[in-house]
Amino acid sequence: MITKVYFLFFSNEAQTSLTNGSTVASCSNLTSGLEFESWVHRAPQVSNFDFKTDDAFVLSVEPGSDDIVVKNLYISVDPYQIHHMKSKSPSHSSISAAMRINPGEAIDSSAIGKVVASGNAKFQKDDLVMGFFTLAEYSLVKEDSITHKIESPEFPLSYHLGVLGFSGLSAYAGFFEGCRPRKGEKVFVSAGPGSVGNLVGQYAKILGCYVVGCAGSQKKVELLKEKLGFDDAFNYKEHGSKLRLRSYFPDGIDIYFDNVGGELLEAAVANMKAFGRVAVRGVISEYTDAGKRASPDMLHVVLKRITIRGFLVSDLMNVFAEFLAKTLGYLCTGKLKVIEDIYHRVWRASLLLSLNFSMEVTLERKL
Repeated sequence: MITKVYFLFFSNEAQTSLTNGSTVASCSNLTSGLEFESWVHRAPQVSNFDFKTDDAFVLSVEPGSDDIVVKNLYISVDPYQIHHMKSKSPSHSSISAAMRINPGEAIDSSAIGKVVASGNAKFQKDDLVMGFFTLAEYSLVKEDSITHKIESPEFPLSYHLGVLGFSGLSAYAGFFEGCRPRKGEKVFVSAGPGSVGNLVGQYAKILGCYVVGCAGSQKKVELLKEKLGFDDAFNYKEHGSKLRLRSYFPDGIDIYFDNVGGELLEAAVANMKAFGRVAVRGVISEYTDAGKRASPDMLHVVLKRITIRGFLVSDLMNVFAEFLAKTLGYLCTGKLKVIEDIYHRVWRASLLLSLNFSMEVTLERKL
């Protein structure tokens, strides 16, 4: 199952082809963009979305207003977005960032854009900004939709949505704050090739841990071992997970970083050491199939005094400065490798939202 981040890039060529040479948008902040059309019941399908254009949008704002027009350059498409698209989900009442959207409404996502016009003195034309914007060519936003400016980027802009953005922060803070790792400990990471999992494994290796990851194909297993430096990796679709984990961790697991839930969480708990720590960042196997909900053996949790902690990236903003400083240093010295999937043109977003839950798609990666 694919758990990594996808990026969409809006080039001048894409703008021309999508708008026939004119700048267009709608009153719902859409130019050429994607709208949500019908509730998602299992995995998202292309038919759940509709690509629309409207000519009601203007690229100007009232001076002194809080309105800011942003041209989107990169937009992240992530598995958590499925919760917005369900008619019912526990997330709707637990966190505002995952509230339900209704059919006919636009979709917001983490994005990087360039300011086109601003009534807010804090933002000037051509500023590069990151925030939560509409999945479209242009977005009309307020200051509270922008998380920060990107000043003099020394790395590709797309890094700020991945390794230097919320994926990186989830990996860094979830691992170091949530698990309190020590050099030499044994770490297991599910969805190892994912946007978060691959970074958790690399951070753990930099610290001096023994790291094993799992993936859904032999090609991805080789990626973890040969390119990203994991000590070992296996295909979770082959053989029983409990037996595989026992062979890789004969003395038990100190830390399990969970991205998938389901059977792998059950297997990891069964193979944990005493006082083991489990950080639960996501349960993607359960997003589209309620029958796969994990049921770990709680006797293991009690007798081994295992700590299981769920977290959201919004809980971790207090360590953003530390994360950014450390990660920039690792990138500059080559200790951290970056993998990305970049797709061009906004109309492919509906395809990416559906592919993000496909188990049959092999994607070319940029490394």
